[in-house]
Amino acid sequence: MSATPMVNDHHTHHFDGSKNVFGFWIYIMTDCILFATLFAVYAVLHSHTYGGPHGKDLFSLPFVLTETMILLTSSFTYGLAMLARNTGNKNIIIGWLWFTFFLGLSFISMEIYEFHAMYVEGNTWATSAFLSSFFTLVSTHGLHVSMGLIWMLTLIYQINKHGITPVTKTKLTCLGLFWHFLDIVWIFVFSVVYLMGAI
Repeated sequence: MSATPMVNDHHTHHFDGSKNVFGFWIYIMTDCILFATLFAVYAVLHSHTYGGPHGKDLFSLPFVLTETMILLTSSFTYGLAMLARNTGNKNIIIGWLWFTFFLGLSFISMEIYEFHAMYVEGNTWATSAFLSSFFTLVSTHGLHVSMGLIWMLTLIYQINKHGITPVTKTKLTCLGLFWHFLDIVWIFVFSVVYLMGAI
């Protein structure tokens, strides 16, 4: 009676994250198409105020510049978390992730404050085509940042529980791609929507 060959556990449990990262790059490309479409819509509708306020009447550049610096700083702190990944010290990685999380949360809080202030003054999504395109573009970016924050919390939990494994390393890489992508998108939002709109 012949014994059943044993399967090598090393090969069975081997995790290759390259396919996951490649798949995530494809997702990033689809997100590029989404934001390109929203920017195109904004470019067409930004002058259609229908007697309502223009961007220069609504936007506070110092406020938005503060938002921008907070988000760009969060990209830097996430980069420090990625550098700490190579040391294998999970406490340092988690520390930088928490730092990044609170910077991202500050950015979202400021965005919600801005939207609320506009709403109180009667400048809502339905006021004009300009504001419809503005709220759609900026809130879509804000929704992505919010999803990134939720992802970051789950990653902090996983790293704290399982340590630095090939799986958590891959998740760190994918979240890093996502987070830096959102920073790049925001630079375009700041330049095209706020900076040009305030002139």
